[in-house]
Amino acid sequence: MRSARQLTAALLVAVAAFTISCSDRGMPTAPATPPQADLVGSLLQETGLLKCSPLPYDSVTAVIGPTGGTITVGPHTLAIPYGALSAPTTITGTLPQGQGVNAIRFYPQGLQFARPASLTMSYANCNLLGSLAPKQIAYTTDALTILSYLLSIDNLFTRKVTGQVNHFSEYVVAW
Repeated sequence: MRSARQLTAALLVAVAAFTISCSDRGMPTAPATPPQADLVGSLLQETGLLKCSPLPYDSVTAVIGPTGGTITVGPHTLAIPYGALSAPTTITGTLPQGQGVNAIRFYPQGLQFARPASLTMSYANCNLLGSLAPKQIAYTTDALTILSYLLSIDNLFTRKVTGQVNHFSEYVVAW
């Protein structure tokens, strides 16, 4: 019985202390500074091109026909499936220089595929903050204005993102 009274008295003291502290309406205080986690929250809400250190210039040309094939340009790979092209086609991929992003251009520009090809782009040389957000591949203009995003899958472990390509143009790693 005695311990029940002590427990009740302790609870009453705790409730009274909580009530007094919550009802303290002293001088107004300055707004609270946002927590550091807000940096990640605002980072995830924005989208744009992932900033990267420059890759060395590379240009690769290959003839790919109806049976499909792959072309690797720097750390990026384009896999063209069987039946995507109706005839042998000369394909060139280049890594543009001086843009601060991981970009790749394919020629002949505007080439359409009967079946989607898979473009895998590395972002191993890109900044760490951008790697917190899921990556995707963006279809851009030559001036790097995003026109649309490809259906993409991001692999954080390999630091590569793969997207479905239906036609040729310029593609950039985005988040």
